This record gives sequence, structure tokens and C-alpha cells, in this order.
Amino acid sequence: MLSRRNIRIKVMQAFYSNELSEQQLKPGQAVHTLKRNLDQSGQLFTYLVYFIAEVTKFAESDAVQKSSKHLPTEKDLSVNTKITGNEIIWKALENESFKKSVSDHKLSYLINEPLVKQTYLKLIETPEYQSYITIQRDKKSDKKILEFIFNTLMLPEDNFISEVEEKFINWDDDAEVMVSIMSEFIQKPASFNFAEIVTAEKWEFAKTLLETVIEKRDFCLELIKPKLKNWDADRIAALDMILMQMAVCELLYFETIPTKVTINEYIDIAKEYSTEQSGHFINGIIDNIHKELVADNKIHKKNFKNSTL
Repeated sequence: MLSRRNIRIKVMQAFYSNELSEQQLKPGQAVHTLKRNLDQSGQLFTYLVYFIAEVTKFAESDAVQKSSKHLPTEKDLSVNTKITGNEIIWKALENESFKKSVSDHKLSYLINEPLVKQTYLKLIETPEYQSYITIQRDKKSDKKILEFIFNTLMLPEDNFISEVEEKFINWDDDAEVMVSIMSEFIQKPASFNFAEIVTAEKWEFAKTLLETVIEKRDFCLELIKPKLKNWDADRIAALDMILMQMAVCELLYFETIPTKVTINEYIDIAKEYSTEQSGHFINGIIDNIHKELVADNKIHKKNFKNSTL
């Protein structure tokens, strides 16, 4: 499922859109943008599983096509279709949340059939596939071949990535977490809920963080601006200002998130999404604000042992 880091990035993007808007958006409009962005992550993951399913199903199409030749060879008549019955894929195909996600997002229209065929043809030439079709079916081998398709024949392939980037603008932001979610799905396909790529707890965190940053915008800027006296205001990246406002809100209003986690998360996000100097810059400013707030006894955190970070 989406991590807190992914949630923060999507809140950052929604708030950034809010800041760039010519007309100040209401919190409800910004939350709508955030919800749409998070839904796109669920759509992306369902598409990835659907693509793998189409690759496995192509074995059956391949067998029918070759056996229908006017003069089929012995090889044409002996296409192995074992992968079509992959237990994990069938559990997905029978999963009501998967079927609903595919239908809601009309994913059947997004599938590039020539790319599916290309991926399948590459698959059947690999030693991994030849090994898979020669051993007795078991859960371990079914999992292993799906991991191979995803990690070796999809993610590293330029044609596939170009296809995904064209269809999903959130691929760059979500690629890393998609690998993690795919691993979760392959391990426990029967209990996987495609409607909960973002859990209720994560959605509440995302919504509350965005609403808080919008509501406390002016107050956060009052804390931040005095710390910028040694910096050229015109050269401060807009994303840096947004990330600092988000960090201050977490420090002050999210009691279950340790201050160290907050500061480190926003430093890392700044390094990836803003300028080369942003990580160092945000670290200095937020650390300064943190010390000031602690001195004024304005930061109150709960016991972290049982907290979800």
C-alpha cells in the first residue's frame, strides 16, 4: 500500500496546485485534487496486474493461433499453456475489488495488445519460463514466474515504461512503491483489496495534512520567514516553501509522528523533487524552527512505541 512518504508527495503536489491557482481554491477543492491523485495510484497498480494477467492469458491465444495453421507443426500443436492457469492471477481475476477497479477505470481499453504479445514472446524464450513449464505446479513457482515477468520483462523494458508513462502521469512518483505493492499482492493475492491501495488511515492522514497546511498557511509562514534573512528570497524554490510549511504543520499538529521522522522525510523529498541545495536548506530552517518551538514548549508528541509512522 502507499507509504506515508508517497502520501506526503501527493499532498505537496495538491498544495502546489492550490498555490499556483489564479483563484485561491477552497480546501474542499484541494482535497478533491488530492483524492483524484491518490485514486490514480490505485488505477496504476490495477493496470500493472491486469497487464501481467493479459501476458499469462496470451499463452492460450498463442496455442489456438498456432494449432489453427493450415499445416501446423508438432511444435505448433504443443504450445504449453500452463501459465494461463497461474493460481495467483486467477485469484486476482476472481477478486471482486480487482474486477470493479478494472471496470471503473476501463482498463481493457488501455491495454496495448502488441506490447502484451511482445512481452509474452520474450517470456517464452527465457530459461526461467522453460523451467516453470517443466515442473509441477505449486504456489512458489507461480509466484516466482510473476515476479520474473514484472521485475525483468516489464520494469526494465523501455517500451513498457514508455507505455506506462504515456498513460499514467503519476508513474515517476509511484514507480518505487508499485514494486512494493506488487510484492504484497503476489504474496497474498486472495486477501488483497484493490480498493484500498490507500488505507482509510492513510487517507485520513493525507486529507488532514492538506487541510491543515492550507488552514495554517499564514501562521506557518510567520514562523518560516524570519529564518530566511540570510537567504535570497527570490532564489528560494516554491517547493521548498511548501515542504517547510508541511514540515512545520507536522511538528505542531501531528502528535504521533516523531519530529526526527518529519524532518528527515521532508529533507529527502526536497532532495528528490526540488533543487540540489534544497535538502541542506530545509534541514537548516526546519531544525532552527524545531529548536525554537521546543524551547517555547509548543511541540507535544505522544509515546511513539505503538504509533504508526
